[in-house]
Formats: sequence, structure tokens, C-alpha cells
Amino acid sequence: MTLVRFEPLKEFDSFADQIQKYFSDFPGFQPNHSFSPRIDISENKNEILVEAEMPGLQKENIKLTLEDNILTIEGKKEKANLDKDDKVHRTERIFGSFKRSFTLPVDVDPEKVNAKFENGVLKITLEKIDLQKNKEKVIELK
Repeated sequence: MTLVRFEPLKEFDSFADQIQKYFSDFPGFQPNHSFSPRIDISENKNEILVEAEMPGLQKENIKLTLEDNILTIEGKKEKANLDKDDKVHRTERIFGSFKRSFTLPVDVDPEKVNAKFENGVLKITLEKIDLQKNKEKVIELK
């Protein structure tokens, strides 16, 4: 009795390859093959919370800056080195450099920013500045 491996999704792989080949025939069309982390920005009463998914990145390859209430996240996801004798059967992961900037919805204190990178997730907490714009100041006339 001969055993045959059951691979129900194998036909989808060849279909995806055919679609990719079709679109690659058009000179102006190139799918986005650069890494860009997915980012969530939320706000509570006292702070802004930014969470970014960065699987496969190393902490030392991430740079954060805050200038004029614009948060910038830069990084580089490096490709694993293979030996010249290694045979690659499929490559789907995306690598490369990225830079994303966000104007924060409220003013934050640049001295009170905390960032933590754990299990491929970057969590940034930015404390809001209470500008008390609604306070009225009485000016004495001289």
C-alpha cells in the first residue's frame, strides 16, 4: 500500500503563484515587500499608549524619537543568514528597514516616556501634559 500525503491547500499555493506571475508581468506594479509593523494608538485619562507588533526584531535594531509631539519608530528586521549549501523551499517572511511617524493627538511630556520591548511587542507609554487651557487669568490694569 502506498501512502500519499494529504495536502488540501497545495492547489492554493500554485494558484497564488499564478496570480503573482500575472501581476509581475506589468512593469509598474510591484507588491509591497517591505516590513512595516502594525501599530495601535490609544488614549486614557493620563496617557497615550502605543503598541507595535514587531516579530523577529531585536531590541538593538529599534530606535524611538519624540520631537514636537511627533513619535517616530525606526527599525530594521534582518534576514537570517543561510549557509551556501542550504536549500530554500519557500520564503514568505518580509525583511528590511522601516520608519513610521505619528503626530500624537494631545501634548505629551517628553521627559515622561516609557518604552518596553517584550515578546515581539513594543509598548510605549507617553504621559499627557495638562495645559489647563480653560483657566482664566485676570490681568491687572496699571
